[in-house]
Amino acid sequence: MTVQERIAKLRERMDAYGIDIYIVPTADYHQSEYVGDFFKCREYMTGFTGSAGTAVFTKKAAYLWTDGRYFIQAAKELEESGIMLQKSGEPGVPGIGEWLEAEIQKMEHAPRIGFDGRTVSIAAGKRYEEIAGRMSGHICLEKDLVGEIWDDRPDLPSEPAFSLALCYAGESTASKLESLRTEMQKSGAAYCVITGLDDIGWLLNMRGRDVAYCPLILSYAVIGMDNMELYADADKFDDTVKEKFAKDHIELHSYAAIQERMRKFQPGETILLDPEQMNYALYRSIPEDVKKLEAENPVIRMKAVKNETEIANIRKAHLKDGIACTKFMYWLKTKIGTETITEIQASEKLEEFRAEQEHFIGPSFAPICAYKEHAAIVHYSASSKTDVELKKEGMILCDTGGHYMEGSTDITRTIVLGNVTEEEKKHFTTVLCSMLNLADARFLYGCTGMSLDYAAREPFWRQHLNFNHGTGHGVGYLGNIHEPPARFFWKMPMGTCTIPALEPGMVITDEPGIYIENSHGIRTENELLVVKDTENEYGQFLRFETLTFVPIDLDAVDPEQMTDRERRLLNAYHTQVWEKISSYLGEEEREWLKRYTREI
Repeated sequence: MTVQERIAKLRERMDAYGIDIYIVPTADYHQSEYVGDFFKCREYMTGFTGSAGTAVFTKKAAYLWTDGRYFIQAAKELEESGIMLQKSGEPGVPGIGEWLEAEIQKMEHAPRIGFDGRTVSIAAGKRYEEIAGRMSGHICLEKDLVGEIWDDRPDLPSEPAFSLALCYAGESTASKLESLRTEMQKSGAAYCVITGLDDIGWLLNMRGRDVAYCPLILSYAVIGMDNMELYADADKFDDTVKEKFAKDHIELHSYAAIQERMRKFQPGETILLDPEQMNYALYRSIPEDVKKLEAENPVIRMKAVKNETEIANIRKAHLKDGIACTKFMYWLKTKIGTETITEIQASEKLEEFRAEQEHFIGPSFAPICAYKEHAAIVHYSASSKTDVELKKEGMILCDTGGHYMEGSTDITRTIVLGNVTEEEKKHFTTVLCSMLNLADARFLYGCTGMSLDYAAREPFWRQHLNFNHGTGHGVGYLGNIHEPPARFFWKMPMGTCTIPALEPGMVITDEPGIYIENSHGIRTENELLVVKDTENEYGQFLRFETLTFVPIDLDAVDPEQMTDRERRLLNAYHTQVWEKISSYLGEEEREWLKRYTREI
């Protein structure tokens, strides 16, 4: 079926259930950023393949909201679909809630807003219900209308899970549960319900293959003071794992049984839940006389601060990744013009280099290998329809990462393939200076990513330039590559009340960029570890340790645009790249690396 045919089928189901507006988010039952094929309902209904967006359907119109990373991509993919793009955060563009309020006011009857409650957060579900109620309307959260029309929908995954040994995790499940229960006691909660897949994986020291690009297991957890209930497919765990579960007082139940478990909480019991993670259907299943403490899941902060074992392993992962990416960079720059290479082939070659490294598991997110004007699409993903041959001209942006048993990586390099314009060199150097300035920051404990973002954006703003995405995000340990709460951003996100301080042990990306539609895109990204610096009468100072070691392409750097300090920072970084990577390369690769890490 075409997108238009699918929308027509959806509207038939809407009519059958008396639904006026139907909302399809990009989410699984756990509010995951990346979802497995079974959960790609929004993509199925719209044809838009980005990782973020919400589709809304009325009886006569269809809309898609997405953020600045995907404006260009969404506009292209929605062509001829009849779906109207709503650029979230842009002037004059209403949010979904604001749009809903205006839309239902036009109706002459009490509205009915529908969505699959399992794919909508508590916060969003409450908002939709409140909006409908203002017009004496109702919500319908029980119907998966997309599932009703999706005849060849993929099955839920059934791959086996695997354990993360203490030499990688650095802390036992029993110890982690003890720390969580301490936090529960502080809040007065008898139970904590966790639905975030990376949080459960971290608690259990278990990983799986249920989510695209994230080694996680579809599961729910109910933690009490004496036991833990795990709701997941039992067939994914071998006998050794099940014995360990029993030792840690972890009871295994079927994945589908979680909703019934919510109904069994008793009057007067107090449960801690995260309204940003739990889906609305589960929330509504909890009896009203159960006390609900709605707060951030404590595991989020616990796992964001990496322990000593994790940090040591992460450094090893980045060394492996640096070797692979440097070899790829050499290969690409020396092979271009001598053989046919497309965007997809370049991406596949980089994965080959990573696969040569011990303990490589797979990509940590959908790879971005974007040539020339494709790089202006922030989260471009090459397909058979868009894949182009690389020529000995212009630049290619490669934003990729890998999962290793030792941790996860995220790196972007923009690589020169041939002649570049003076404007491209100027933009490349601006991005480079931005990345270096932020990485060199010194700051007092208590600073947030919002406090420090200016260090990155100042080279842009001085030229009246900007980039329409965050400057960096937290990175998980063999979990989600985008991990809260650490992030660099310049303005308060809507609805945010508190901004957490950066803590020693957090890992965060540093990835400014610039995007010129129909021309070029440039991004340079390293990962940073927050570490302690000097402590004195003014307090505890912090700094960043760079984790990523891959050369910056000097072919696009304009030293005249850089300050003496910025040149010193680049030279010092390249010295480290040479010292850490050169011994793992072949002779010709080393000679090339020596040239590309030279002082400027």
